[in-house]
Amino acid sequence: MSDESSVWAVVPVKDMACAKQRLAGILSPAARQALACVMLEDVLGALAATRELAGILVVTADPVAAAMAERFGAETLREGALEGHTRAVQAAAATLKRRSAGMLALPGDIPLVTPADIGQIIGVRVPAPSFTIVPARDEQGSNAVLCTPADAVPLRFGENSFFPHLAAARARGIEPRILHLPRIGLDIDTPEDLTEFRRVRAPSRTLEMLEHWNLPSAAPRHDRRRFA
Repeated sequence: MSDESSVWAVVPVKDMACAKQRLAGILSPAARQALACVMLEDVLGALAATRELAGILVVTADPVAAAMAERFGAETLREGALEGHTRAVQAAAATLKRRSAGMLALPGDIPLVTPADIGQIIGVRVPAPSFTIVPARDEQGSNAVLCTPADAVPLRFGENSFFPHLAAARARGIEPRILHLPRIGLDIDTPEDLTEFRRVRAPSRTLEMLEHWNLPSAAPRHDRRRFA
């Protein structure tokens, strides 16, 4: 499909070897890399099973992520991949704009996401230009952003991007549609996120791996043991 009624998912993936630094207190570098990989596998699996998507575009220079993308039938894009999350999404938006397609940008660390969640985001959009956003559970980050056309709103990601994205959409004359989807809202960056993820106990490859590691429910702050 090559019109603005079609939507492509965009997943930026940085160097897996440097992933999840905020978990360094409880996970070794190898474990953090393994966690990033299995979370990406869960996300790509959900996207590949979503019938409402026209395709998947993974923005990465990491060979492991690129191989995984190919396995799930996704395209890869290297442009912007080494310049941070925002630049990676901007490069993807430019690519999809040339295809006259909409863009659903989301991270690779929301392993609870389901095809139903993705379908719900796409299902509530209005005719272009439109902007739909799913915040992180703390309403700071932007865990899913749907832009039609792909460059409808200038995006700037970071820990406090949600409300600036609302303002950016309104500055373009677009009233944002806000969805609160708990499975997408839970991205895994901190030990607290890991604890909440394991509390939910939704089936996933990520949960299987974490249960295999036998991590404690919540490590005390003075306990800096590293696992796996």
